[in-house]
Amino acid sequence: MQCTPTSALIRGLGAATVALGLAACGGSQVNPDTPGAVSLTDPSGDDNGPGDYIYPTDQVYKPGSFDLRSFEVIPKGDTVEFRVGVGSRIEDPWGSKDWGGNGFSLQMAFIHIDTDGVAGSGVTAALPGVNVRFAEAQAWDKVVIISPQGPTRVNSEVETKAADVKDRVVVPKVTRASGRTLIAVVDVADLGGAPQPGWGYQVLMQSNEGFPAKTDLLTRKVNEFEGQHRFGGGTDYDNDPHVIDMLAGRAAGGDDEKAAQHAALSKYTRDANEPTPADLAEVPMIYPGK
Repeated sequence: MQCTPTSALIRGLGAATVALGLAACGGSQVNPDTPGAVSLTDPSGDDNGPGDYIYPTDQVYKPGSFDLRSFEVIPKGDTVEFRVGVGSRIEDPWGSKDWGGNGFSLQMAFIHIDTDGVAGSGVTAALPGVNVRFAEAQAWDKVVIISPQGPTRVNSEVETKAADVKDRVVVPKVTRASGRTLIAVVDVADLGGAPQPGWGYQVLMQSNEGFPAKTDLLTRKVNEFEGQHRFGGGTDYDNDPHVIDMLAGRAAGGDDEKAAQHAALSKYTRDANEPTPADLAEVPMIYPGK
C-alpha cells in the first residue's frame, strides 16, 4: 500500500493504466481532485488475526463478518465520512435499536490516525482490550470508534477506561451500516483539521462486546479455544492481539499483505500472563499518500 501513485502520475497515465498499477501495488488509491481522500483494499480471507484465529461458534458470527475488505476516507466540507467494508452483509441479530444502538450488532472498528507524522507526539498503546501497540515513529493522534453502541455508551466507556486519551477519541456524529459497509461521519474539527495526503491510518477490526471485562473498551476477547461468543486461537492471558483483521501492506514487511498481517500480529509474548507493552504485537500505520 506504500506505492500509491502521485496526483500528477494519475493525471498523466489515465484511469486504465493506473488501475493496473494499483492492483499490482496492493489496491491503494488517492484522489487527485480531493486532497486527503483515500481508498484502500485489503485481501479476503485474512480475518484470522495472526493466522490461526477462529470465529466464535454461535451462528450469528457468519463467515466474512470481520474480514476487512476496504477502507475509504471521504472529505465532505466540514465533515469526513469513513467507510469500512467487510466480507459479508452486516446484520443486526441482537436488535441494536432496542438498546440505543446504530442498526448493527457485531462489528466494531478502531480507525487510528497519525495526523502529524512526528515521532513521539501521539499515543503508542491501542485502546484498552485490543492488546497491540504502535511504534514511536507511527504513534496515533486520533482514533475514530465505529461501534454498534450508541454515543452515550461509547463516551461512558471512554471516560471510564480511556480517560487519559479521551481528547483523542472521536465518537462519530453519525454511525450506520449499509450492505457490507460500516459508515461513520465525523466533524473535521474533531480530527484537528481536514484529512491531508500525508496522514497515516490503521483500521483494527474487532467485535462489539456489550458486556466487556472491566478494563476492556467494548472489545470481545480472543481465548485459547473458541466458544459461543469468544474467538479462539489465542491465549487466555491478555497478551494476544484482539484484532481479527487489519490493514497491512508493504509497511508491515512485504508485498504479501496476508503474510505481513500474520507476521505483525504473531509477534507477541505468548507466556506473559502480566504483559508489558514490549510483550504486545506492534502494528503498522499505513500512509496511502506516500
